Amino acid sequence: MLKTKEELARVIDHTLLNPGATFSEIKKVCEEAKKYSFASVCIPPCYAMEAKEMLRDTPVKVVTVVGFPLGANTTAVKLVEAVEAVKNGADELDVVMNISALRTRNYAFVGMEIRNLINVTRHVIHKIIIETCYLNDDEKVKAAMLAVEAGALFIKTSTGFGTKGATVEDVILLKEVVSDRAYVKASGGIKDLKTVIAMLKAGASRIGTSSGVKIMEEYINGANPDHP
Repeated sequence: MLKTKEELARVIDHTLLNPGATFSEIKKVCEEAKKYSFASVCIPPCYAMEAKEMLRDTPVKVVTVVGFPLGANTTAVKLVEAVEAVKNGADELDVVMNISALRTRNYAFVGMEIRNLINVTRHVIHKIIIETCYLNDDEKVKAAMLAVEAGALFIKTSTGFGTKGATVEDVILLKEVVSDRAYVKASGGIKDLKTVIAMLKAGASRIGTSSGVKIMEEYINGANPDHP
């Protein structure tokens, strides 16, 4: 599946969303992303502009979050967050779905909110976080369908702040739902190469992890489950 370390690096969103993260730690994450050529760094919105500058002239994208981590902000607030993030240099937005509205079955609102967010930031990639740990399978299917119908390119499993992160079972389910209409990003609790391989085999196209360097070193040092 992964023939080179470069292929592995290009599926990783190297993530630091710890609320206590300092600017020096954000800078370190960006330096690590440049070293390994990760797909992106995923960092708090307040550092999007600095991260964009640090990653200038590299292929590494800047990802930041909207409505994070609860998804319960009003639509107006999420719209401002999204527009501001793009203005500050974000290439991709990981947007938390309003889970409360979804579980209340206010599907029209959920779909409209995602559609409006995409419409005001059309030239970036949108990943909709459905926070699978709070949903049953029917709700996961509905959440994924609403996001795809609204125009999202990715369905993302988790924020990493919920009660549980990504599971192989959820990735399989979400990939079955979206088929070739969208991609799946597995995120939350992914800390080693074995788990990355399992998520990719299940259908994930992107991996969100704060353990990107550790995972790359595992691969480089020969710990590839695909090639025992």
